[in-house]
Amino acid sequence: MTLSLRGRLFLNGLIILLLGMGLAGMLFWQAAARLYLSTQTENLLAQARLTAASLQGETLPVTQSESYSQVSNVMPGLHTRVLSEQGAVVIGLPQIESNQTVQLPAAENNSLVSPQELLQRSEIKTALQGIASSAVREVLPEKHRVMYAAAPIYAENGSVNGLVYLAVPLPSGGVPAEFLWQAGGAALAAIGLALLAGTQLAGRVTRPVEAITRVAAAVSEGDLNQRVPIDSGIHEVDSLGHAFNRMVADLQQSDQAQNAFVADVAHELRTPLTVIKGTIETLEDGALDDREGRGPLLISMQRETDRLIRLVNDLLILTRADAGMLNLKIAPLNLRELAEQRCDQLSVLAGQRGVTFSISSSGLTEIQADEDRLAQVLDNLLNNAVRYSPPGGTIHVDVHADTVECRCDVHDSGTGIPQKHLPHIFDRFYRVESARNRQGGEAGLGLSIARALVQAHGGRIHAESTPGVGTTVGFSIPIARDLDAI
Repeated sequence: MTLSLRGRLFLNGLIILLLGMGLAGMLFWQAAARLYLSTQTENLLAQARLTAASLQGETLPVTQSESYSQVSNVMPGLHTRVLSEQGAVVIGLPQIESNQTVQLPAAENNSLVSPQELLQRSEIKTALQGIASSAVREVLPEKHRVMYAAAPIYAENGSVNGLVYLAVPLPSGGVPAEFLWQAGGAALAAIGLALLAGTQLAGRVTRPVEAITRVAAAVSEGDLNQRVPIDSGIHEVDSLGHAFNRMVADLQQSDQAQNAFVADVAHELRTPLTVIKGTIETLEDGALDDREGRGPLLISMQRETDRLIRLVNDLLILTRADAGMLNLKIAPLNLRELAEQRCDQLSVLAGQRGVTFSISSSGLTEIQADEDRLAQVLDNLLNNAVRYSPPGGTIHVDVHADTVECRCDVHDSGTGIPQKHLPHIFDRFYRVESARNRQGGEAGLGLSIARALVQAHGGRIHAESTPGVGTTVGFSIPIARDLDAI
């Protein structure tokens, strides 16, 4: 049988409660029994001393066989304060003859014992030495426990001339029956209150969990606007709620990003496809026979086809990077030399815009990396720098290394990027229209690809910009790398 969380909490709480109360009850019972026994001992000794004090200086008979109670006298005119139903025995000294007997208190059913047997009892021996004493022993045949107290009676000369011997039966359970009923009632009341509190606590814990369950079901059905309330007052449950809400928010953001990505891809594909379709329709309408007019149309079709191919290739790289399937070809590589090669390759494009390159380096710039992939990263960074640098500007490439990583920074002197856009420039299809207008038919995937390729090498990419001054975009590759992890 499968129990709900509320049922499990209630059942576990009940078991723990019963075990705890059982253990506490045992300890409490032992403590109460010891306290009751100690109290009874003190009371009985006090009563024995008080009785003995009332008889001090009196001439006692050799034996006193009558039981004593609160409403009777040991000696005429003398009263004592003892338990009325138990009675007392006053024993005179010297002891009675061996063929005589002494009647014990009513607690021992008024049994008769010989003086020799009586003198063997520890409390009697101690009292004969002038010290009031007590003892507990079982009385046959019922085997019930009886407490005894013996106190010395002093003569006028200070010697012991008699004893007061009292007795009181002890409860079989260690404490009086009234106490048992009171303790049982208190225990039942405590169990009732504990069950009520446990029910409330279980509900307080399970209600937010049930709320999370309902929200999780709604999220699984596609409703990403649901959130878990964070007001249970339980730190762990509220932490779970915060984590769940962050997860749903991330899912919502991912879903929005996915929808935006699909929309962006559709937009990027639609433009060249529209151009190609229009060109084909123009050619079908007779432009195909016009040798002079069909040339520009075919060139436009080829340009848009190349744009489609670049877009598909870029998307393929990002897809492989997301799946961890780039299959990097790791080999020793000098990052400065690679930067020089890429600058030479782009020097013609830079010259057309009146932009020049400068390169500086420091440290040992040897790393383990995929040359083709890092060349693609550098091409993206250098292309952006050339595109947004003003005529006559200089793009500075700085390659430097330490014992941990090798870093390559590309500085341009363009218009810069506003700070609010800077954290998003590596997002797919993201464009900063106010700072860097779309130029050259770019789809906005270059920096996304650069980030994916750098991260595939275990590195990191970064960007800094000051509007009106320029932008620095660079990446860092670790010197020492675990090649098996690639």
